[in-house]
Amino acid sequence: MLKKIALVVLVIIIGFLVFAATRPDHFQIERTAMIKAPPEKIAAYVNDFHQWSSWSPYEKLDPAMKRTYSGAPSGQGAVYNWEGNSKAGAGRIAIFESTPASIQMSLDFTKPMVGHDTAAFTFVPHGDSTSVTWSMRGPNNYVSKLMGTLFNMDKMIGGDFVTGLANLKTLAEK
Repeated sequence: MLKKIALVVLVIIIGFLVFAATRPDHFQIERTAMIKAPPEKIAAYVNDFHQWSSWSPYEKLDPAMKRTYSGAPSGQGAVYNWEGNSKAGAGRIAIFESTPASIQMSLDFTKPMVGHDTAAFTFVPHGDSTSVTWSMRGPNNYVSKLMGTLFNMDKMIGGDFVTGLANLKTLAEK
C-alpha cells in the first residue's frame, strides 16, 4: 500500500514538472491607462529615473533602497541601478531607445533571481489625452514556468503596473 501511494505521488510530481515544461517560452505583461495630458509630459516622468520615486510602486518596496544613476541624465543612455531588501531585490535598468511614441528599456534583475527582460512604455495621443501602455516581456525559463503554475505573475506584476500608471496619471494631470 505504501508503495502505491509513493508511486501515485511520484506520478503527480512528474506530471506537474512535465506540465510546467509545456508553458510558453516567453512572457508578456502589459497594462494601459488613459491620461489627460500630452505624451511628452507623461514621458518626462518615465525618461528620467530620478523621477521614478514619485510614481513607481517598486520604489516604495524598500525605503532604504540604494540607488545609483549613470549615463545620460535622462532618455537614451540613462542607467539606474538599485539594491534593496528581499522585496525590492537588485538590478539595473537602462533606456536603450527613447522616442516621442515609446521608451524601451533593458531590465536586468540580479536578486532575488537573475532575469533579463525588456520593459517599455508607449504613448498614443487621443485628443487631449494619451493612452499609456506599460509592458514587460522576456524569456520564461523553467524556474519561471514552475512559478507561473503556482502564482499568477500577470496579476501580480500587472497590479503593480496599474498602480504605477495611476500614479503617473495623478502627476501628469496636475
